[in-house]
Amino acid sequence: MPLDPSYAGRTYPPTAAYQVGREKIREFALAIGADDAAYHDPDAARALGYPDVVAPPTFPVVVTASATRQLIDDPGLGLDFSRVVHADQRFAYVRPVVAGDELVCVNTIEEITSRGGHDFLSTRTEVTTVAGAPVVTAWCRLVVRGEA
Repeated sequence: MPLDPSYAGRTYPPTAAYQVGREKIREFALAIGADDAAYHDPDAARALGYPDVVAPPTFPVVVTASATRQLIDDPGLGLDFSRVVHADQRFAYVRPVVAGDELVCVNTIEEITSRGGHDFLSTRTEVTTVAGAPVVTAWCRLVVRGEA
């Protein structure tokens, strides 16, 4: 089933808050081979001016990936996640993510196009604190492979 192009421009409700924990940051840093002390040691992070361990720049994918559930669970959109290939990801920061943050995501579908039997879905996710202060914007482009 192809994506419904009328969903371009749709914004979903804010997600439940995601509590950023030290261990989650450490696990992510280890998984990507990031050994900067500020990702692992609160004292090293504080010495650099952060209130706690700071997340690597690509960490928001952890938060935004779970927020993508809104799109997957929307039957009208027609997103068959078993056919998805991740094509692109980028971030624009207002400030770094640190342990202790409580983050909320608001997903917007920016564009839906089709080419060569495949659908392309571009999203923007605004990541804020629960108080509404902006933290990072994440853009994602997914390819939904055609059935042929």
